[in-house]
Amino acid sequence: MTAELESLLYVAGDDGISLDELDQLLTISRATIKRALAAFAEQLAADKQRGLLLFHFGDRYKLVTKKAYATLIKRYFETPLTTKLSQASLETLAIIAYKQPITRIKIDEIRGVQSGGALQRLMLRQLIEEQGRKNAPGRPILYGTSAFFLDYFGLESLAALPPLTTAVADTTTAADSDLFAQFEAQLKDKEENH
Repeated sequence: MTAELESLLYVAGDDGISLDELDQLLTISRATIKRALAAFAEQLAADKQRGLLLFHFGDRYKLVTKKAYATLIKRYFETPLTTKLSQASLETLAIIAYKQPITRIKIDEIRGVQSGGALQRLMLRQLIEEQGRKNAPGRPILYGTSAFFLDYFGLESLAALPPLTTAVADTTTAADSDLFAQFEAQLKDKEENH
């Protein structure tokens, strides 16, 4: 029962999950769910090896970090990894923004180097998302920008991106490097002012 609760609480994220939702998802009585939640909360609070607590607000429950780790978590959010995008990430993000939906292989071709790490960081930062799969051998993932991308960079829509020259928009070869120059300056300015 604890594993099921923990997995549901984890995927519910910041929104948490309601007692009604748990009641619909689990095949046990509501009273048993309440007892299991109380036991899980006590277990997390007592375990010095765990960094989480079960937080209860109204009829909703969610996992939160323990106050003892606030300084560590603050340092994490202040690190360059979470405050600035690397050159590789900016390049990858520019390609995705203008050429979406696009596969990793096509991104790698345009950049001339592997983009797996940059894609992973952009996914973790929720700037890009999967937008389906290409109908091709291996069914590769198609990537596109997320709604958070627009919010993060203060764009109302993708139409607000700076226009590309015809040569850049129509090709995926040497002209793609111009894409970086046009887009990176805008992203860097927006990110520094974010």
